Amino acid sequence: MLWETLRLAVQAIFRNTMRSFLTVLGIVIGVAAVIAMVTVGQGSQEKVTQDVESLGSNALMVMPGAGGMRNGGFTSDRPFKKDDADAIEDLTVVRVAAPYSMSAMAVIYDGENHFTSIIGANGDMSDAMEWPVEIGRPFSDAEERGGRAVCLIGVTIREELFGNRAPVGEEIRVKNMACEVIGILEEKGVSSLGEDQDDIVVIPLLTYQRRIAGNDDVALIYLSVRDGVSMERATQDIEALLRDRRRISSGEEDDFSVMDMAQLASILTGITAVLAGLLSSVAAVSLLVGGIGIMNIMLVSVTERTREIGIRLAVGATAGQVLLQFLVEAMVLSLLGGALGILLGLSLAAFAAHLMAIPFSPDLFIVVLAFGFSAGVGVIFGFFPARRAARMDPIEALRHQ
Repeated sequence: MLWETLRLAVQAIFRNTMRSFLTVLGIVIGVAAVIAMVTVGQGSQEKVTQDVESLGSNALMVMPGAGGMRNGGFTSDRPFKKDDADAIEDLTVVRVAAPYSMSAMAVIYDGENHFTSIIGANGDMSDAMEWPVEIGRPFSDAEERGGRAVCLIGVTIREELFGNRAPVGEEIRVKNMACEVIGILEEKGVSSLGEDQDDIVVIPLLTYQRRIAGNDDVALIYLSVRDGVSMERATQDIEALLRDRRRISSGEEDDFSVMDMAQLASILTGITAVLAGLLSSVAAVSLLVGGIGIMNIMLVSVTERTREIGIRLAVGATAGQVLLQFLVEAMVLSLLGGALGILLGLSLAAFAAHLMAIPFSPDLFIVVLAFGFSAGVGVIFGFFPARRAARMDPIEALRHQ
């Protein structure tokens, strides 16, 4: 009986193929939008976590100014000096502290120009940020102390300036300085904010201060806390040290900020989750619209097939059987839309993940939930037209032309 009802439902659907397709389209768009939004949102959250973890385990970042970075750049508040980083590194709670400064400018090699980030740092940066040299070697102590014109480059610089050539041993021009490439940093990829982390040139901090910045300022300090030490204790010790070094009296606010990378990841992940939830909620509205479309088309179908319904009732079909037939038609439409929506949503999410360079992280629970919701839409919005068909008077239905 159920199989025959299903067969009749499929026949009725394909009898008006274009109308059925347009009816299903609302469900397809709704399911696809929800799945795509949730999947991209989860991928973005994973990317944020990966980016923060890539800065190093137990990592902290110390920046001048109570607000740290403003408008995408470093603050103009009283900067740090290298001695501040050395003093922080002497704390028992700190494993390593790396002073860090940055400018944006063009680098030149063999007539090719590329605008990139020039970073001044010492060898501790690779340790603090867990960013090893993949090819070549890191800075030597003599190069750091002497302010030698040597540099490490990211893989993007290698691709843009050198192509298939081996860059180690070659010289690039940074500002008015010829800089020997001694190593290539391990690839990190694009950050969750869309920034190419491999588009950098790293030179010794002293070289940067003398030849690029023209001062001995340090923009910020990356540091890694010792294993077993709580981030709260480390933050308190660093704040106490810097308040003393910067002569901040009791009652005055700090003119610097200490940022916990794990806390930053939690904040960014929370923001991403809220945005994904809002977008998914908006997308779910299209499922409601799709359900209304199904109800509208089923009401039209009941009107068109009034005589057919009257014949079925006259030859012995029960009201329940007629109800089931139209209810199954509505469910088949919505389930078909749900299945197509799942395929479309996952495809769109995979494409977006590729473009945004984020992990493709489909959630089976969301997929099942979206499919179940589409089935529920079919039952709810298909019930009213089906009930109308089942309640028809056979005699009046047979008179319908």
